[in-house]
Amino acid sequence: MSVPAEHILSTDIRLRDVTKDVCAPTERMPSITWWLAFLGAAGMLGIGVFVIYMLLMRGQGIFGISHPYGWAFDITNFVFWVGIGHAGTLISAILFLLRQKWRTAINRSAEAMTIFAVCTAGIFPLLHTGRQWVAYWLIPYPNDRLLWVNFRSPLLWDVFAISTYLTISLLFWYTGLVPDFATLRDKAKNVFRKKFYGALSLGWIGSMRDWNHYEKAYLLFAGMSTALVLSVHTVVSYDFATSILPGWHTTIFPPYFVAGAIFSGFAMVVTLLVFLRTAFRLEHFITITHMELMNKVILLTGMLVGYAYLTEFFIAWYSENPFEQYVFMNRLTGPFSWAFYIMFFCNVAVPQIFWFRSMRRSIPVMFVVSLLVNVGMWFERFNIIVSSLHRDFLPTNWDNFVPTIYDFGWTIGAFGLFFTLFLLFVRIFPTVAMAEIKSTLPKPADTSKVGAHA
Repeated sequence: MSVPAEHILSTDIRLRDVTKDVCAPTERMPSITWWLAFLGAAGMLGIGVFVIYMLLMRGQGIFGISHPYGWAFDITNFVFWVGIGHAGTLISAILFLLRQKWRTAINRSAEAMTIFAVCTAGIFPLLHTGRQWVAYWLIPYPNDRLLWVNFRSPLLWDVFAISTYLTISLLFWYTGLVPDFATLRDKAKNVFRKKFYGALSLGWIGSMRDWNHYEKAYLLFAGMSTALVLSVHTVVSYDFATSILPGWHTTIFPPYFVAGAIFSGFAMVVTLLVFLRTAFRLEHFITITHMELMNKVILLTGMLVGYAYLTEFFIAWYSENPFEQYVFMNRLTGPFSWAFYIMFFCNVAVPQIFWFRSMRRSIPVMFVVSLLVNVGMWFERFNIIVSSLHRDFLPTNWDNFVPTIYDFGWTIGAFGLFFTLFLLFVRIFPTVAMAEIKSTLPKPADTSKVGAHA
């Protein structure tokens, strides 16, 4: 998959073109398209805020959760959004360490997506716990009550994993932005913009000393982020794998969750970049070749996820454990079988269209596929959680989950928060890493020597 940058970007692009085109969305007034998208996202966010208000006033009873399914839409959304954040770190950190220069046009948006997705994910376990005003008890610190958190609980590991991942991803993202903030500062026409971007650029002047510190810090954060790509969703999978519940108690969950996270994350990146390159006329920076390379990753990880699905069924059959076998047969034929078939169709069947080069390079096709993949990945988490919980060991514990309007409300609100933050990002910050893309521009053909020989 290693593709030199000169095979992606046009030789007609000049350094001044990069600065002019990338800075333009932050300098001009928002378009009608942006306002419509922003108002729609803000309206969805308003629905989520209302649901949170009702949750704080009335408690968990507003949701459809009950015994035996204490987890439903809340943890489904948590795992989904944590997974979305994985593609940004993969594109930025791992591809940077592997010296993949094609990442430079897409890494900034992917990094921002990581930050916003993790922020969105953190809302759900925090509100799900109840008594949110004492959430600081999850943090181990000396206290007069002589109480300590249970370090053996994977739910506590989530607190450390998610907070660490958010911190490193935020520092990694901000470090890459510093040279571009300096460019926006130097181009600013009014005092407020100059002061705003001047404060964010941390006094950057582009000296050799600045670049040395920058490259060392960027490399350090890239190395730390790479380890977190594997560890964070592995820890999230332990929430399920360390239990004794049939359908969860399996060792395949860590790699299965990591592959699924990269799968859904890349799909979301494609969804956002299709909008970004069209709305802000960045087609010559975010090219069809960039999109095709990401579609290849979606195809690969989709096959890995499909292999994990089949492995789960095989192990359930091979184990001869009647409880495991029942859970998986219930997923195929039970009351939530529709969720399983939506998941399998969207995650396994749909990405196979990317075997064809013309489909990998078609904007409408990749946009539809990316949307369906994220639908499928949301239902994958729903399928894992609800279909395993609603049939316990004892038939007296069996029940069917029926979501309420509030379950749908804060799911809609989560998407609203994510898209609102992203739309604000594209208006205030440069969406393409100018400093990095300038370093990878192909050199224009030298025609002087041709004329001399002629």
